Amino acid sequence: MFLEIVTPEATLFKSEVDSVLVPGAEGEFQMLNNHAPIVSTLIKGTIKIYGEVVIDKRYTNNFTDGNDQGKWLAISGGTVEMNANKVIILVD
Repeated sequence: MFLEIVTPEATLFKSEVDSVLVPGAEGEFQMLNNHAPIVSTLIKGTIKIYGEVVIDKRYTNNFTDGNDQGKWLAISGGTVEMNANKVIILVD
C-alpha cells in the first residue's frame, strides 16, 4: 500500500509500505494492504511504519528507528484516511 504523511510545512514521507500503526482516538490500530476504507482522528502518540522504509534525507531527524525494524514518527494529533490501498496522514 502507498503511505503519505503530510504536515503543514512539508510532505515528510511518501512511499510504499507493508503496514502502518497509528494512534487513533479510540486506540491504536494497524492498516495492511487492502484494508477497508477508513477515516479517523489521531491523538498524541507514534506512527509506526513497517516495510522497506526509506526516509528523505531532509526529514530523517523527524523519525526514529523502531525496535521492530520500522520507522517511528511522534505526532501530537491529526487525521488519517485510507481508501483504494492509499493511506494519507495529516499531522500537526
